[in-house]
Amino acid sequence: MTKVFIDGSQGTTGLKIFDRLKTRSDITLITLPEEKRKDLSARKAALNSADIAFLCLPDAAAIEAAGLIENDKTVVLDTSTAHRTDAGWVYGFPELSGEAETALKQSNRIAVPGCYASGFIALVKPLIDAGFLPADYGFMCHAMSGYSGAGKKGIAQYETAEREESLDAPRLYALTQEHKHLKEMQKISGLTRTPVFCPYICDYFCGMTVTVPVFASDLQNGKTAEDIVSYLDDFFSTVEIYFAPYTLAYVKKSGRVPAAAAFVGEVLGLRPIISIIDGKTTVIEKVRGDKNLITRLAEVGYANCADKKAPTVVVYGSAAECGEEMSKAISKRFGHSPKALWQAGAAIVINAGPKVVGLIVRGKKRLNTRAREQDYEQV
Repeated sequence: MTKVFIDGSQGTTGLKIFDRLKTRSDITLITLPEEKRKDLSARKAALNSADIAFLCLPDAAAIEAAGLIENDKTVVLDTSTAHRTDAGWVYGFPELSGEAETALKQSNRIAVPGCYASGFIALVKPLIDAGFLPADYGFMCHAMSGYSGAGKKGIAQYETAEREESLDAPRLYALTQEHKHLKEMQKISGLTRTPVFCPYICDYFCGMTVTVPVFASDLQNGKTAEDIVSYLDDFFSTVEIYFAPYTLAYVKKSGRVPAAAAFVGEVLGLRPIISIIDGKTTVIEKVRGDKNLITRLAEVGYANCADKKAPTVVVYGSAAECGEEMSKAISKRFGHSPKALWQAGAAIVINAGPKVVGLIVRGKKRLNTRAREQDYEQV
């Protein structure tokens, strides 16, 4: 059984991670009694006995905690900013590149990306890598977020009955351009010039939006804004997701299957294979029983994959063994292993329930996003 320790489990981040893991049956959570929670010896023993350790601490404390680990087996995930630009740690953003994903799989020292930084990097790095803009471009970033990221004191400030009226409006902060995310925003994006960052904290609990405006006249090699749209759309207009739930209970709740059909389906042991294409979910066929579900799912993915050599991705819910079995089925049918195994996100789990398995493939190129929007406007 995998042993997990959360150092700083009473903070905002630590509590969230603890709540998500406490019901898992495939891990053991190492916990310390309240009187030992800040005891250095007790923390050191817990960190060194864990297979996975989360550091949910301020920067200085995270550096100290990492130094307490005396073995090379414990995988450490640091949620602070302390190690995000440290050469000895891997930045936890596998989607950046194949190299980033490989490094992440092989590392036992992982720096968890910052929230604002993730949004900025996801927008900017593709533009730099594809040559739309130079690495020394003067990027500016505007971002808004809820107050949950401000920590316990910040949350209390917003949620007290006697709070200041000024908190009703969005507040611009970090005007000195020393925000703690700026270093990783620059380094991970591959920039030689520090961007200007304008973050706002707003009167809602959680959620974030990041905007990076650029002048079309600054694009390199005669590129246009339409070229950027096409570049991104070439990828997203071919992505297709196929997944299958092991129960119809959640599919019924989501309205994808009528209650009567769900009841009959459960009695007959039917398992629907569902597609997500352009944000639309469709039940494309049904398989009887669990035994042949994964094999058939691999067949469906293969039939709809335009490039059989293109990378595939496995998605799974609470049962990691389903992901492993799906991975083997893909290897057998496609002739190569999937690029990655990802735990399913909310969009799939809400529709399918916690026990679900699926795959992501590159299908045939569809009408691009801009053209679809124009069609909708005409209608």
